Order: sequence, then C-alpha cells, then structure tokens
Amino acid sequence: MLTFLDYLLLASYLLLLLGVGAYFARRERSIDDFFLAGRRMPWWAAGVSIFGTQLSAITFLAVPAKAFATDWVYFLVNMTIILVTPIVIYVYLPVFYRSGVTSAYEYLENRFNVWVRIFGSMAFLLLQVARIGIVLFLPAITLATVTGMDVYTCILLMGVLATLYTALGGIEAVIWTDVSQVVILVGGALLSLMVIASSVDGGIGTIVSTGWADKKFQMFNWTWDMTVDAVWVVVIGNIFANLIPYTADQAVIQRYLTTPSRKDAARAVWTNAVLTFPASLLFFGLGTALYVFYNEFPGLLSPTVHHDGIFPLFIVQQLPPGVSGIVVAGVFAASMSSLDSGLNSMATVVVTDYYRRFRRGPEVNTLRLARWLTVLFGAIGTGTALLLAAYGVSSLLDAFREILGLFGGSLAGLFALGVLTRRAHGTGAMIGALTSAVILWFVKGETELHFFLYAAVGTMSCFVIGYAASILIRAPGRNRDGLT
Repeated sequence: MLTFLDYLLLASYLLLLLGVGAYFARRERSIDDFFLAGRRMPWWAAGVSIFGTQLSAITFLAVPAKAFATDWVYFLVNMTIILVTPIVIYVYLPVFYRSGVTSAYEYLENRFNVWVRIFGSMAFLLLQVARIGIVLFLPAITLATVTGMDVYTCILLMGVLATLYTALGGIEAVIWTDVSQVVILVGGALLSLMVIASSVDGGIGTIVSTGWADKKFQMFNWTWDMTVDAVWVVVIGNIFANLIPYTADQAVIQRYLTTPSRKDAARAVWTNAVLTFPASLLFFGLGTALYVFYNEFPGLLSPTVHHDGIFPLFIVQQLPPGVSGIVVAGVFAASMSSLDSGLNSMATVVVTDYYRRFRRGPEVNTLRLARWLTVLFGAIGTGTALLLAAYGVSSLLDAFREILGLFGGSLAGLFALGVLTRRAHGTGAMIGALTSAVILWFVKGETELHFFLYAAVGTMSCFVIGYAASILIRAPGRNRDGLT
C-alpha cells in the first residue's frame, strides 16, 4: 500500500493539474482560445501532446501486460505510426490548413455535404465515448490495487479531476498538462525498469538473455493466416488503424491546428513519430523485465492476478516509498492525457458542427456552452467506465483496438475519399460509409478475421464503394478539394 510520502506526491500532482486549469481559464476569452489556443502553441508542445494523447493508459499498463504474457509482436503496431507520418504531413495537413477549419468534420461538408459532416462527427463522438471509458477503467484497476480504494471510487476521482481542469482551461491547459503527464508517465516507467534491473541477478544482461531464450522478443509471426496476429496482419492492419487518429480524429487533428503554421504542425507530427520508437522500447522492455523478474521470484506472483494487473502488482510489492507515488501519478497521467483530449475535442465537435453550424449566439454564451459540454462529456465518459467496471473486459488492449477498427474505419475512408479523389460526391460518400459499417458488422459477427484488419476493411470498403457509387450516380457539383 502507499505511504504518506506517496500520497503527498500524488496529491501535489493532482493539485498542480487543477492549478494549471485555473491559470489558463483566465486566458480563455473566446472560442478560438478554448478550442485552438489562439493558434499560438509551440510545435514541440503540440507534438508531445499528440504523443501523450495516443500513449494513454493503454500503453502504460496494457502494453507491459501484453509483453509479459506473450512477446513483442505488437511492437510493430507502434512502428506503423512512423510509416503513416509522411502521408499525414504531405497529403492531409495541407488540406486541413487550406480549409481553415476548427473541426475536422467541417472539411467533410466543404468537400461533400452537411449529412456527411454529421455522419463523421457522430462516428467520432461514439468512438471517443468508448475510448474514454477504457482509458479510465484500466488505470482505475491499478489505483484500486495500490491505494485500497474500490475501482468505482478511482474512476470517479480521475473523471472528475480531468473534467474540471479541461473545462476551466480549454485546449491550452490540455496541451501543457499533457506535456507534464508524458514526463511523469515515462519517468515512472523508467524508474520501474531500473528497480527491476537492480533486483534481478545479473541486471539488464539477465533480462535480455532470459527474454531471448524464452522467445519473449519475437516480433514476427510468419503465417498467411488472417485470423491471427501474423506480421502482415499487424503491419497492414495498423497502417490503416493509425490513419484513423492521424487523419480523421478531431482529438489529434485539433493539435495540428493549435500551431501557428503548417510547417509547425508538420514538426509536431514528426515529434510524435520520433518519440514513439524509444517509448515502445521502454514499455515493451518493461513487460519483458516483469516476466524475468517473476520468473526469478515466482513466489511473489499471485495466481489470482490477471496479466492486465501484473504491473500494478509489481508497484504494490516492490517499489520503495516515494517511487510508488511517482509511478501512481504516472498512472493518473496515463489516463488523463487521453481523457482531457477527448473531452475538449468532443466539445469542439458539438459546438462547431452542430451549435455554430445551425445556430449562432454571442461569443460569451458559446464559450459557456463549450465548458458545460466538457462537463457533460466528462460525466458520460465516467459513466461508461463505471459500466465497464461492472461488466469487465477480458483484454483491454485488444478491446480498444477492436473498437477503433469498428468505429473508425469508415471515418478514415470518408477523409481518404475527400482528399484523394475529385469525382467522389456526397451521395457516393454516404453510400460508402453506410455500406462499410454494414460490412464491418458482418465481418465481426460472421468471420474470424483478426480485429487488426477491421480498420483496413472499413477504410477500403468505404473508399472503393463510395468512389464507385460516385461514378455511377449523378450528383450536383460540389466544392472539390482533392488530388485526383
């Protein structure tokens, strides 16, 4: 259990977050400030914030758990981010900046029509509700283990705190707290790895040799079977899966738009990509180190602990006072770095794509609405996490990637249709998106296709069917903003 010093460090960190929100609340005088930070954010801070948003508790806890239980096959998942980065910078970024949008889904109306915009924004909102629930539930398991509080109390504590500072300080508070959260999150993982290395006889050398002997570093599953995590399934599937957040997700795209220029936005995207490789080494390495540690000290491994709880078990058992507090703060950081981004971007979408699209009001009223929407979505996300806690999820990392593919595939397909083609029109795009959703529903329910490929199926079916329908069905001309 945590000591007084641990609680003191944790409480200090949480008070700091609220202080950041209160500080930036004084600077949020307009919707442009609240949603885009007046487009004055430095590129490196925006890049670290993108990294923190994508990192989340999914990486901090679930990746070490996956590496502990299996191997490094999922390491290639993160490496596909590097492959996607040039596509984002050279193909999508110019379009978003040229459009001058606040919400990414404004572009869908400019390119197609208002119904495509509504479909895109609704798909995003559903995806975020599911994502927020998972990134709240997973760290709550850890906090319940190390603090003695029940899971429901932990979910409520994180949900309320993140909602408060996000509602107060807007996107500027979100980005700067994300920067601090990434530092604490990575620092907590490094400290844990150092403790393991000092505890295992032979240190890092033993961790590497034992992991190698037991095939824990295996990255390539050489088979053509599309129902397992074969190397081609992992790479192709996650190239498409990563196109979803980086080309169609308001929570990420909004970070691009907070920077002063397209050049700064490109630097932010590259910052995220560059940080991905060492962070992946760290978190997968931590999972392998935990495997070696509990192999050397099997008596410490509780038979009742599921592999998703292996890192929390280590925190409780082995970390000294003070260090435990920092790592638990990292768990908070892991959850909040995604939660705050999701809340602000959801408020952005509702205000921009619905309220300001169909009704104009005074700026002060719109800003007030944005804050109250942040509170509302915080309550919805927290409630979703409470439901997950009540019903349980067998593998949270897999569950998150399954949701991403199912909800996001057709969304990424819509943006690809808009950016990469000129002939696609609104009617064809909607046919492609709706048909894609039906195809994905069938694939999930009636086939054994690996969930990594859901995003590829969704994106490609939306793109191909939408383009074909646009050729076959005549539609009035629209404002085109594509490549071919």
